[in-house]
Amino acid sequence: MQEIIKSSHIADDLEKVIKSIHHDKLFVLTDEHTAQLCFPVIESLESVKNAAQVVIPADDTNKTIENLQRVWQFLTENGASRHSLLINLGGGMVTDLGGFAAATFKRGIKYINIPTTILGAVDAAVGGKTGINFMGLKNEIGAFYPSEYVIIASTFFTTLQPKDILSGYAEMIKHALIHSQLDWEKLLAFPLTDIHWEEMLELVFRSVSIKERIVEKDPFEQNIRKALNLGHTVGHAFESFALEKMQPVPHGYAVAWGLIAELYLSHRLCEFPKEKLQKTARFIHQHYGAFNITCDDYEELYRMMTHDKKNEGGAINFTLLSEIGNVKIDQHADKKLIFESLDFFRDAVGI
Repeated sequence: MQEIIKSSHIADDLEKVIKSIHHDKLFVLTDEHTAQLCFPVIESLESVKNAAQVVIPADDTNKTIENLQRVWQFLTENGASRHSLLINLGGGMVTDLGGFAAATFKRGIKYINIPTTILGAVDAAVGGKTGINFMGLKNEIGAFYPSEYVIIASTFFTTLQPKDILSGYAEMIKHALIHSQLDWEKLLAFPLTDIHWEEMLELVFRSVSIKERIVEKDPFEQNIRKALNLGHTVGHAFESFALEKMQPVPHGYAVAWGLIAELYLSHRLCEFPKEKLQKTARFIHQHYGAFNITCDDYEELYRMMTHDKKNEGGAINFTLLSEIGNVKIDQHADKKLIFESLDFFRDAVGI
């Protein structure tokens, strides 16, 4: 099981971690943004100064087999072995793709995740899911392959753009919904337009701990880990649809919009309280705006949902709630009700 380090001194903590892992060569994967903004924070460390750095294009549109191949090729051409160590320094795209590169190169090498976004910290970097997008479908190819360590360094978060903060915050809302009323109330009351970073970091670490406890119980998503898929069946369809239209949206935004539709399904199928559905939907509309779809898009969105990795036996599989903290996994909805949830979503966000 991976070890999660909440770091206030990234240089000291990373030095200790690197020295604790036997390796022959060290590699660092960044994207174009983290190469400029984040790598300088660690590049002068004694353990890192001789590392080989591989840089890939930024943004989720580049989480592709072509860029995965670039990483494989770089590792091969620079003498990586089964005993080499890879550091993934970046957001969710970097940790997803880098983790999959580590899982597959020479049948598996050790790696460390250093998420540089809130989304990366609370979602992608923790739990061992790795992968790439394929044929227009989100995370279609991947593996369960945990990193040795996840180092969450708050120094990277305070310079994030508002949309990047919101993207991570959506996953935090999801964690609160599957965990407790108190966590949900705290997140919806937090002043996102005037962020107090000490309080925000406490909320981030709380969210990480919720996910960590679930993953420890079910590392390969056979049971309760499916709780973490709340908002993601519809959310991934929204995200894939946006990628298909060459108008990508941040992952967390797609999840937030997906939560509206899936909480509606929760209300219809599991009696999730209507007032909590409406309160959550209002918060999401206020902070995340709208994803502009029409009823003409429903068939394509439905087709994308039929390709979701969680599906079994040809049925679209949802994680729903009967109450905040009361998760119902392996729930099914027919096409008519799914379309109805998309109608509700459009009404909730004013389109």
